[in-house]
Amino acid sequence: MTLTAKQLFPRSAFVGFDNMIDELDRVARHSGDTFPPHNILKTGEDQYLIELAVAGFSEDELEIEVKNRTLSIRGSVDDTREYIHKGISTKRFERQFRLSEYVEVMGADFRNGLLAIALEVIIPESQKPRKIAINRLYEENDNGEEQPT
Repeated sequence: MTLTAKQLFPRSAFVGFDNMIDELDRVARHSGDTFPPHNILKTGEDQYLIELAVAGFSEDELEIEVKNRTLSIRGSVDDTREYIHKGISTKRFERQFRLSEYVEVMGADFRNGLLAIALEVIIPESQKPRKIAINRLYEENDNGEEQPT
């Protein structure tokens, strides 16, 4: 039996942590999702690449959407062929990835049965670390008096 985050961390014991508990519960519910198989690569200091193996799907049978910091990839094949043996799965799927606050989807590429989605962490200038100069609050004026800069 798998316990959910709501069972492990009852809401009555935590105030103001609803979003975090919901997020943990969502991760626990989807931890067994294995289709389609995927890789997550770090391709640079702040760049990532998600690769999904989507053999049997064409580009127009795939959909990528970002909404509320959730990247959703959906696949749906309308296949009416009659199979004697079907070993390549083209079942309908939806795979979701929760994105951090500053992660942006930069684009996607589809070739040779792999869907690649490029991500980048873009931190606004106002949030980046900056150096603070010491002894720069006051400046001497022409009379030798200190005044704020």
